[in-house]
This record gives sequence, C-alpha cells and structure tokens, in this order.
Amino acid sequence: MNARKAMRWTAVGLALAATAALAPSALADGSGDHRPAHVDVLSPRADASTGIGGKDWVLDLKVRYPDGLPTAGWTGPQLTGPAGHNNVPPAAGTFSTGHDDKLPGVVVLLSTTTAGRPGFSGPGTNLANLFNVTAIAEQGRRGATIADTWLVGGAFFGTATDSVLTVAVVKDLNGNGVLDDAPDVVPDANGDGKVDAADLKALGVASNVETVRFRLA
Repeated sequence: MNARKAMRWTAVGLALAATAALAPSALADGSGDHRPAHVDVLSPRADASTGIGGKDWVLDLKVRYPDGLPTAGWTGPQLTGPAGHNNVPPAAGTFSTGHDDKLPGVVVLLSTTTAGRPGFSGPGTNLANLFNVTAIAEQGRRGATIADTWLVGGAFFGTATDSVLTVAVVKDLNGNGVLDDAPDVVPDANGDGKVDAADLKALGVASNVETVRFRLA
C-alpha cells in the first residue's frame, strides 16, 4: 500500500472512531435522530389567524413514539370536556389544566395564558389536560403515533392578539423508562419573565420543541 492510500484509510478510520464516540451522547440526551418522541403541530399554523373573538379554534397535535405505546405512558383514549360526555367510559379522562392523565409526558404552553382563573397560573401553565380527544392514529414500523385535539371553546387566551404555542415531550425525569413526567406548571428557569422553549429545555425534553406564533382573531 502506497503512502497516499495509507493516509486515506487512516482518515476513514479516524472518522469512524469519532462517529462511534459521539453516538452514545446523542442517545443519552435525546438529540439528533435518536429522540424517543417527536411532536407535530397540525393546527394552528404559523402566522395564521384563528378563532372568532378569541374562541372556537382548534389546537391539534400528533405525537410519535418510535419505541411504541409503552414509552408514551398512554393509558387509553379520552373524550372529555365541560359537558356531560366528560368521564364517560370507556374514554374516561379528566378535564383541567396540568399534565394529561392519558398522555402524561406532553407539555402544552401558550404565551398569553394569564393567572386568575382556577387552575391557571400564567404562561407556565401546562394546558395538556384540557385536550378533548386523544386516540391512536397509527401503529407500525415507525412506532406509535397519538392524535391529540382540543376545541378551545372560550376566549381564555386573549382576543385580537398574537400568541406563541410551545409543545414538547418531557424526558424521563424519574428514570422509570416511561415518558410520563410532564409538570402541571413549567418554572421560569432563566428568570426572564417568560416561560418558553428555553425553560422546557432547561427542564429536559425527550422530543423536539415545536413553537408556533399565531394570532387569536
């Protein structure tokens, strides 16, 4: 083997070694293509104007878990709301602010959430448990995808104003192997007076952090 070929193979070997050394850290922190969950916001879309008078709009998500339902901590479907269908088997579920009893790893924040109403403590309030319909959208080789939808029937988050939606799945904080550790309230970790993607990352996430700026009509 001549000197040029030897140098080429040495470079390839070093590159492979570097990749192998980096792989464990990528898995450990849920980065890159190794995240144990992935969030997609279907509605509202970025820069869209939605609702009428701040109400009657839809917040629609899909959350994919490549390792399947056991990772999600999913405890069954739900059909909830303030009316009589709340807590009707087999889709019983609770309807309030805080972490979702059916999908307990998801955090949903709106920047225009204010304190004052029961259960609302400002923009750090996790709104995930207000979602009305939760069900399996897909299972297969790509894992499990769960559909999560909320019909926002009241003008709880302002009118004629811009709001920022932030959604993520919190990492396995208690080490039980399940993504079920979303808090009822996300703290303002950096003390900047906002609760946003930076604070979720400080808490620890297992998924991408989806951020959507939109307008409440």
